[in-house]
Amino acid sequence: GEVILICILKGSIVFASDLMRNLNFPVILDFVAASSYGSSTQTSGVVRITKDHDNPIAGKDVLLIEDIVDTGLTISYIKKLLLSRNPKSLKICAFLDKPARRKTDLNIDYTGVKIPDKFVVGYGLDYNEKHRNLPYIAVIE
Repeated sequence: GEVILICILKGSIVFASDLMRNLNFPVILDFVAASSYGSSTQTSGVVRITKDHDNPIAGKDVLLIEDIVDTGLTISYIKKLLLSRNPKSLKICAFLDKPARRKTDLNIDYTGVKIPDKFVVGYGLDYNEKHRNLPYIAVIE
């Protein structure tokens, strides 16, 4: 069967679109949006689902795609929510991993690049909704 790719909006759309074009099996693309950042470089730790996925995932293989995992609070919250809906399997794929900021015990199944504790933008990642369109990753000083 197919794999349901659940892309976490907005940051992971660029990575997800590159990733899915390199997968050689059937996929269904879906999205969730969660908010945990205010307009600062520090996470609030409070997670709200602002858009839920559309396709049912019970009994399905799910790949949750995230741009960056830092504290891990947002993705842990989404993971728990999705597991409560009884998928056949749930794996996490993150483009960037910032382990120095982790506040939760989280297993990332597929990681692109581990990065130091810097605030990064570009390739989908933003600062106050800006810089997502940069074709590279940059550090905000």
